[in-house]
Amino acid sequence: MANAITLGRMPLLFIYIALLHLRNPVIIFWCVPFIILIMLLDMVDGMVARRLNETSLLGSALDIAVDRALEIILWVVFCHLGLIPLLIPLIVITRGTLTDAVRCVGTCNGESAFNQIKNPLGRFLVSSRFMRNFYGAIKGTAFAVLTLDFGFQTLEHAWSSWIHPVAVLISWMTIVLTLVRGLPVILEEVSFLKKPL
Repeated sequence: MANAITLGRMPLLFIYIALLHLRNPVIIFWCVPFIILIMLLDMVDGMVARRLNETSLLGSALDIAVDRALEIILWVVFCHLGLIPLLIPLIVITRGTLTDAVRCVGTCNGESAFNQIKNPLGRFLVSSRFMRNFYGAIKGTAFAVLTLDFGFQTLEHAWSSWIHPVAVLISWMTIVLTLVRGLPVILEEVSFLKKPL
């Protein structure tokens, strides 16, 4: 059930993207709660997994893979629509590729991604429920405000002149947090890889 919810986010994402490309302001404004729903489903799949005792290494890997795909696709789409600079998706793709590559080592040893971090500060930044929820909330806010921004730009409404800078600012705040949460993963895994076999 939890894995079905996780995987179900992908078709919803592609529906959302298709709706944005209709460039109909009314539909775009309806996409704001739609993207919030897609983001909230990330919390729901985890709650369902814990409640039904369906937590597994596969579920953990799927959750991260879908999150990563969803995040990269959205940043690329927002860049394509001219809402954010190209540097943002480039940073996200680089950070995601590096962290996922080094996490593969721990996963091959049977450890889920969030259990691989041993340093207390790194564990808080990467694995704590608070930081995961906070990161999800700021990322969801960025995607929702960018959608709202696109709606007002499509309308050529005067409000877009102040919504756009806010959307870009929240996007950069999200990117800073993305880097802060990715750094402990890379540092810890690289130090692990240096150990002799």
